[in-house]
Amino acid sequence: MQRRSLLGTGLLAAPALLGLRRAHAGTGPELALHALNRLAYGPRPGDLEAWSGRGWDELVEQQLQPETLALPSMLQARLEAWGERQQSLSLAQRVQAYRDAERRSNAAEKDESQRRELVQRELAQAAEARLARALWSPRQLEERLVEFWANHFNVFFGKGICRVLMADYEARAIRPHVLGRFRSMLGATAKHPAMLFYLDNWQSSRERPAGDGGNRRQGLNENYARELMELHTLGVGGGYTQRDVTELAKVLTGWTLNPRLNQDHERDDEGFFFAPGRHEPGAKTWMGQSVPGRGQEQGEWALDQLARHPATARRIAFKLAQHFVADAPPPALVDAVAAAFLQSDGDLRATTRALLLHPAARAEPGSQFKTPYRYVLSLLRATAAPVDDWQPVLQGLRGLGQPLFGCVTPDGWKCTRDAWLDPEALARRSELATRVAQRLQPPPQQLLATLGPAIAAGTRATIAAQPPRLQAALLLASPDFNNC
Repeated sequence: MQRRSLLGTGLLAAPALLGLRRAHAGTGPELALHALNRLAYGPRPGDLEAWSGRGWDELVEQQLQPETLALPSMLQARLEAWGERQQSLSLAQRVQAYRDAERRSNAAEKDESQRRELVQRELAQAAEARLARALWSPRQLEERLVEFWANHFNVFFGKGICRVLMADYEARAIRPHVLGRFRSMLGATAKHPAMLFYLDNWQSSRERPAGDGGNRRQGLNENYARELMELHTLGVGGGYTQRDVTELAKVLTGWTLNPRLNQDHERDDEGFFFAPGRHEPGAKTWMGQSVPGRGQEQGEWALDQLARHPATARRIAFKLAQHFVADAPPPALVDAVAAAFLQSDGDLRATTRALLLHPAARAEPGSQFKTPYRYVLSLLRATAAPVDDWQPVLQGLRGLGQPLFGCVTPDGWKCTRDAWLDPEALARRSELATRVAQRLQPPPQQLLATLGPAIAAGTRATIAAQPPRLQAALLLASPDFNNC
């Protein structure tokens, strides 16, 4: 019944109504709104005023220096409490607890309760680390970059021990590097136990002759080597062959999980271990070059080459431009960002600066359709929703088709309009908007003040003609709010 009321207003009647607003950002609230949508997850109450009066370049530079922006005391306290919980158990202890629970679930009694409770607790902790910052941190660009890079180096939460590794994966392999060096992030993800397990490189080993003390896990596994080139760096048209995939897999043999992850030790040495006995010996030719060095050095050299390759620069530039600017980013923008990546040797602060200070980044406000993740965050920010329990937020993301850490395939979630815009998706968003509006009862006028020029005059007039009890929900489900 509620869905009919919302759809019946005509605001959500068809995807065609989600046309782009082509007005260019000017000054004051218009520029502030555009910056809050492009650099952040949309405005919270008071943000339009706080971000107004400053030029685009100043806003970008401020966000590129997140360490200069103090965290609110409430958020700081939550993050400190989260850090204490994380430090209370090592990675080894978390993995051991999961495997104990898994054994119990597979035993004769089939007791799933321990594993279910453990997984829910770990998911809530990983969600707290990501979502609390996205909602309340003034370092909004940093949070958007964490989302982007975690998606670029996607790991699926639902695969085995990854269920207890996600918070640590983002904390150590992604977050410290989003404004650092791409090569550092590439290496950190390659060595993190979550990625080693997700893409099976922990199992990859040199082939051994029959009877050479082998076990069932020995043998070459090409999963990670393939995705490393196809998704993380060069891209499909990056100039490599299937032989290069096989050779890179050989180069990376021996990159595996620290054996101490199988034991309840206080320290886990970050979960990575190079096992010389599993490394494929001998000469290797990869991407037309003889691979230098021995052992782990070969893998480090290969990561160096991938991080500096022009095809990698091009792929990263296109994905950043698509994520932040437009589904089909202007070629000149992609060229400029790729050039900055190469000239700075993969300095991601310089690369992001080139992206956001380019004229194309200032143009076309309202040209993107929010992914479910961006929609949920912008809705919670606009309504200043208090969150003490992350389960309803996680349920909302699942209901809209983008569960947190829930992309099964290594290519990550798509960010384009075509991927998320259809009538059923709009109906689900209207239902979520209605639930949030009913629970929080945000005054429509307060929402209008928070969103400012995001809500066009025609939309305001249409909503004003509806019953007051529906107005907040209609605002949060409107085409104007779905675009950014």
